[in-house]
Amino acid sequence: SYLLLDLCNTSNCKINVFNVSVSVSGGVNVKTTAFKQLDKYLPHLDNKSEVNSIIVSATAENASDISIKFEMIKPRPRNFELKCVYWDTKNHKFSSEGCKWGGPSDEGLCECKHFSSFALLLSKEPLEVPGLTYVTYVALSVSVLSLVVTLVIELIVWSDVVKTSTLYLRHTAHVNICLCLLIGNLCFLASSSNPESISDLWCRTSAVLKHFCYLAMFFWTFCLSATLLHQAVFLFHKVSRANYLRFSLVVGYAIPLIIVFVTFLTCNGGAEGVYYFRKTCWLVYGGLFKGTFYTFIIPVGAIVFINVFSMLVVIMKLVSHHSEIHQKTDISPEKEKAAAKTVVRSIILLTPIFGVTWIFGFAILIFDLTSGIAAYAFEYIFTILNGFQGFFILLTTCFGDRMVRK
Repeated sequence: SYLLLDLCNTSNCKINVFNVSVSVSGGVNVKTTAFKQLDKYLPHLDNKSEVNSIIVSATAENASDISIKFEMIKPRPRNFELKCVYWDTKNHKFSSEGCKWGGPSDEGLCECKHFSSFALLLSKEPLEVPGLTYVTYVALSVSVLSLVVTLVIELIVWSDVVKTSTLYLRHTAHVNICLCLLIGNLCFLASSSNPESISDLWCRTSAVLKHFCYLAMFFWTFCLSATLLHQAVFLFHKVSRANYLRFSLVVGYAIPLIIVFVTFLTCNGGAEGVYYFRKTCWLVYGGLFKGTFYTFIIPVGAIVFINVFSMLVVIMKLVSHHSEIHQKTDISPEKEKAAAKTVVRSIILLTPIFGVTWIFGFAILIFDLTSGIAAYAFEYIFTILNGFQGFFILLTTCFGDRMVRK
């Protein structure tokens, strides 16, 4: 059947028609009618949205509020807006006046302050963050230049700053982190400006390169944090350069390569829509733990967690060292301030090179753009902090390093 009618005479009516739940509090003589495919016969002139539910009409006495829990015709894609609307008989179009959508946490909910014929409209295009594209291009362009400058500086000062094994380990990690981030950012800039104009082969290749380079960058940050953690905990145990290189090459390049290779093969040889999206030349995100995007975000999440833990251990060691000195000698307030500055400086120097700012990327996954201003704020914060990551690395590893400055 394409039409279903139900009546209710109780004070708190809850009616179910075609799997759509209608609730009216305090009303009597509630009449609810559900229409299947009625939207095909209504003049819907808005090309930006489409009806994504059946149409439900309701009337009641002594009531003004109605709550409807729709069953959507198709799932709402991420960042696509749903609108709770009613049919405006005067203007012969759908209107959202007096109606409120339940939001991403309750997608099928529609609450209105009047009675009419109701439906859910789904936008045909996702919401966009104003100006975010320009911020991304500017930030990544600055980062690319900064990373090139960083690599040139490292090449110039290499023989003067790697005189000890500890410094060799640190600067080796810095160079590889910069190299991986540079290639990843270049691929991003080359493929994201107008993905429809580039070939399928380059789009797929770009997705693979970005997948590998960004993963490799994070695994190299893990190598660096593991080295610093080892030095902080085992002060008198030294790691040889050869052993460190073997460990770092396996962790920094072999593991990301295996992850990308296995993901590519298990996705029909990197098929479009399975391994990558044609519109973005990036991995597929299909919802919670769905899509190839999680072969990137899960390792990154684990590494960021480890890096934050390493930072905390290093900072605690610094604090512990200063407190031990304080117990033995009478430290002046000026020296206390200097100790605090050392801790703050360590956080500032380690955060960009450890990729800790990518934590805001997890907030983007949690907050859909339909969530409101918080989602837009996290988008801007993530783009600015991570887009300028190369610039921050230049400031912290080169200009912030005393030996490199000399």
